[in-house]
Amino acid sequence: MSRSLSFLDKSFWLAESDASPKHVGCLQILAMPDDADPTTYVDALYREVKAHDKVTPPFNCRIKTWLSYPLGLQPVKQMDMDYHVQCHHIEDVHDRQKLDALIETLHASRLDPNKPLWQFVFMHDGKSRKFVIYARVHHMYGDGATLVRWFQAGYMAKPNHDDFVPVWALKRLRHKRKSLVRWRDRAYASLQFLKAAWECCCIVVRLLMKIMRINTHYMPVPFTGTKTPLTGQLKPGRAVTTMDIDFIRVRGLAKRTRSSANEILLCIFDIAVHRFLHDYGQTFSRPLYTNIPINLRKPGEKTTGNKIAIVPIELAHGERDPYLRLRQIIVNHRIVKNAAQSATPRAFSGYTIAIQAVSLVFEWLRLSDWVKPIANILISNLPGPVEHRYLKDSKLLACYPVSTMTPGGGVNITVMTYSGKANIGLVCCNRHVKDLNPLAKYAQEALNKLEQSVDDPTVGIDDIGEQIHRYPPSIVSE
Repeated sequence: MSRSLSFLDKSFWLAESDASPKHVGCLQILAMPDDADPTTYVDALYREVKAHDKVTPPFNCRIKTWLSYPLGLQPVKQMDMDYHVQCHHIEDVHDRQKLDALIETLHASRLDPNKPLWQFVFMHDGKSRKFVIYARVHHMYGDGATLVRWFQAGYMAKPNHDDFVPVWALKRLRHKRKSLVRWRDRAYASLQFLKAAWECCCIVVRLLMKIMRINTHYMPVPFTGTKTPLTGQLKPGRAVTTMDIDFIRVRGLAKRTRSSANEILLCIFDIAVHRFLHDYGQTFSRPLYTNIPINLRKPGEKTTGNKIAIVPIELAHGERDPYLRLRQIIVNHRIVKNAAQSATPRAFSGYTIAIQAVSLVFEWLRLSDWVKPIANILISNLPGPVEHRYLKDSKLLACYPVSTMTPGGGVNITVMTYSGKANIGLVCCNRHVKDLNPLAKYAQEALNKLEQSVDDPTVGIDDIGEQIHRYPPSIVSE
């Protein structure tokens, strides 16, 4: 009996291609225990982990299809553990640039569609006390909140030699969907659908009012973003960079500026991406847009699969003072938050699916170079463990998420907080941009500038090619 999938889950399968694989990955850096032998430890751990071949759902499930359309998840009779768990020798585990380049190659390839859609790759140099794991799972299995919850369950709070079980072999509760057997249940579900459809229509009307300048205080209009070297038709190949930011600094700065940590991160990467694109000769006559995934689960809800909405937010424009740019972002962010709170989760999810479907059609027709993107950046923040975690007796030092690409391109920035640090993975199509290391450097500098500008109004950023553009007055003005 195959497990059913929501349409949002299925969309990640339908949207996948060689140019746009739809798995999400993470680069994990671990430290061996003090008494371990670097020449043999990783190989022994790899053999032990691979021996756990009693795999639980969904890690033992492949996609059941009919005419390439996904119907559900179907358990396989025999797991090919040599494919799902691998071990490779690399030259130097401390060389982050070469490590990122290796992750670029692994992340750009598709998972085998005839097998369960996940892989764990151990990598070590045989001489260092550190080793790495690159893990990837298809986005169809779950969104960021689901995958982080599974990740935390597969790692322990203390070193443990005896009770260690890898994430794919853990037993987890299965949440069965409630069958609609009574006419009242069906009537209620129909009313909820009609309500969501009505709210989607209201969202469209408000967007039309913004286009006509009747009410400019609403979410950005889709497909009005700025074309840049990061956007356009996706091609095979990825550029990947990982970096760290002290999340304690970010939270402290958020407290001082009466903002949220997410708004601080938006400001940091807004400045960094502007500087990065200005190096490529880009000028800006209007703000950049960022996409933000919103978790639509209720507090305490632990359902699997995907339950998110992706909404665009306008970033800053026309200010060289980092603090004033932050205030612009705070206002724009809260406009979108108010819009999201005024609609049901189902309506916002439906709006997301509709917009992404249109973007996907442009991708299929190879028109993404000709239309404006929905957004220039996708930034998501995943709360991870507060304290250090252990894989058996190996200490997890960092975990850098590396996400998938949305149709229309851009740069995908995923932040995972872990033990007081923000481990950040940056990924983009390498069609025009081959290296994201300068962007990581600019983000660190932007955090320093933002901190300084809170107390010193004379601190500013360099000229980043912004051309100040004011919207014409609305039809109904003050």
